[in-house]
Amino acid sequence: MDEDAPRPLRLANLDLNLLLSLRALLAERNVTRAAAVLGLSQPAVSAALARLRRHYRDDLLVRVGNRYELTPLALRLVERTESAVAGIEGVFSAAPDFDPASTTREFTLLVSDYATTVLGVPLAAALAERAPCARLSLRPHSPEDVVGGAARLRGVDGLVMPHGFLDDLPYLDLYADRWVLLASADNARVGARATLDDLAVLPWVTIYHRPTAFTPAALALRTLGIEPRAQVVVESFLPVPDLVAGTERVALVQSRLAARLAPGDGVRVLDPPFEVAPLLEALWWHPMYDTDPAHRWLRALLTEVVADLPAISDADGDPQPE
Repeated sequence: MDEDAPRPLRLANLDLNLLLSLRALLAERNVTRAAAVLGLSQPAVSAALARLRRHYRDDLLVRVGNRYELTPLALRLVERTESAVAGIEGVFSAAPDFDPASTTREFTLLVSDYATTVLGVPLAAALAERAPCARLSLRPHSPEDVVGGAARLRGVDGLVMPHGFLDDLPYLDLYADRWVLLASADNARVGARATLDDLAVLPWVTIYHRPTAFTPAALALRTLGIEPRAQVVVESFLPVPDLVAGTERVALVQSRLAARLAPGDGVRVLDPPFEVAPLLEALWWHPMYDTDPAHRWLRALLTEVVADLPAISDADGDPQPE
């Protein structure tokens, strides 16, 4: 038999407690700290690490100087392990009924920093009022979460993302938004209304800017034959105004984010000189949660929260229909 051939995986032969040890070791990168997190002795966690190394045929943790670092395989296991633990916790915390007043469940949502800004405070406040012992975990999503689709959503309660990226998954529409253009308050190259010629020559702050990761606004611009000259690329929305202020750079951000800017932030908010489809932010989840009582309660709570969000406005501050 080829010793390097993949071995068939038999869950019945696995000690699932090793999963908790693996998560702690990957997070702490230290046997002593992992033991403290788990409430176990250091020899017990060392023994678990030895078993994990035999299973994976990989060191997982390697000493570099006076610290330990994760091997390439261990780095790939970090997110999978978190999802697996969350999935197991979801299985064993399931109940025929759900009582928000007494639940200690953790609700985990994958969100952008933009969605956290819009939803985080009102959702956390509503959860604290209705389910005071529950916990809300807002984790940043990544392009890989979109590519992974349903598989990525098995271990979390949902992914907050606009329409246009996911298909064949249940969803709940949350709120509408629109794209606006940011330019520095002292950017003399942009007048009261930016033109397409301006956007073709000016430097940009772009979000993601990868073939498989883009914003709908950037895609709309490309359909007009304009490829933004990305001078700065970021993986989140919140730093964008600071990267525009005091420069010739421009950027496209969501209106609800731009509405939080103050006059002293040094940027102007303009309507884009081209048509961009409105954003419709939605909660997407794995079908296995369709009838879960706790998940249904969370969806109802989100519906109440978004109903109280302020209306969006155009660049001049006039209310816009949603």
